Amino acid sequence: MLTSLAYLFLLGLLLGYLFNKISIPPLLGMLVAGIVLGPFCLNLLDDKLLQISPELRKVALIIILTRAGLALDLRILKRVGRSALLMSFLPACFEILGVVIIAPLLLNISYLEAALMGTVVAAVSPAVIVHKMIGLIEKGFGVKKGIPQLIMASGAIDDVFVIVLFTVFAGLLSGTGVHISDIYLIPISLFTGLSGGVLSGWILNLFFRKFHIRDTIKVLILLSIAFLLVALEQSLEHIIPFSGLLAVMAMGATLFYKYEILAQRLSVKFSKLWIAAEVILFVLVGATVNIHYALIAGIGAIIVILFGLIFRTTGVFACLIKTSLTMKERFFCVFAYMPKATVQAAIGGVPLALGLPCGEIILTVAVLAILITAPFGAYAIELTHTKLLTKD
Repeated sequence: MLTSLAYLFLLGLLLGYLFNKISIPPLLGMLVAGIVLGPFCLNLLDDKLLQISPELRKVALIIILTRAGLALDLRILKRVGRSALLMSFLPACFEILGVVIIAPLLLNISYLEAALMGTVVAAVSPAVIVHKMIGLIEKGFGVKKGIPQLIMASGAIDDVFVIVLFTVFAGLLSGTGVHISDIYLIPISLFTGLSGGVLSGWILNLFFRKFHIRDTIKVLILLSIAFLLVALEQSLEHIIPFSGLLAVMAMGATLFYKYEILAQRLSVKFSKLWIAAEVILFVLVGATVNIHYALIAGIGAIIVILFGLIFRTTGVFACLIKTSLTMKERFFCVFAYMPKATVQAAIGGVPLALGLPCGEIILTVAVLAILITAPFGAYAIELTHTKLLTKD
């Protein structure tokens, strides 16, 4: 495993650096490194590393979401509250609808199977957009109107919404059935996640004010609490729905609200942790990509993805009606709300594992969605933020 980790870091950093030198987002280089090292190409990664890959990817995701919370100013987010609420579910619904319309015609699947495919590709990637939005906050682009905060907060809820829908459609297709109570999973999961995160942040604020310890120790404490919140989601699975990732972001945001100076210092520490976590996350996501499936799928799968993105664009514009955002800023929100990676890597193979006939084509579309939207969305954010957003 040590050799595999060496390959992972060395090739991931090298390709990330080379892609950055030619003005392409480094994450694409890391994805390519994962594809090259993965089991579907050179197969240089140890099986033990691949077995714990989901857990390592989750750790990296927790790091970036904790950092996101520490940069999330609730006072600014409150000004765009209506738009944040709509952005958390409406663009995903539009994209799922687009996939349901086009996929049965091009990929020879049923409408219910197309709906399941839509939920797989509809979720945005917090690992991509959060990293980019934090960078914009640090540079001061769009902060006054709360655009980075809007994208970060909405993206976290969007993932919860889409994964619950995925569970519902997968249950229908696999024959396990769906109960009417499943519909209530979404608001309950959001409420309990937010409540748990706010309570944790409030307690940590009191603790850090009373006990003066090094910031490095505070980072370890904060990270440990974040791990426990995510683990709590699985522990409460059969009792009450709980969104652990949303709780992590809410904890950081509460700490920012109650103790802003400390939150800013801790955010700097987490940015250093993210250097290693980013490589691990995107190289391991790349390692899940079966390039053979992507080549076999052909133009039909690509058209499905692009058609869904057109519908998603319509949904984003609908969310921003009657806001103070200019047309340029609205177009930026479209680009920023496009990248997909982590959720698709996590659930793309589930239908195949369940033995569903549509499993292979859904996995293929999920893979192509990562390869198309992650680099394009990241590149669009990097290229357009200086032209479309106002620097405060």
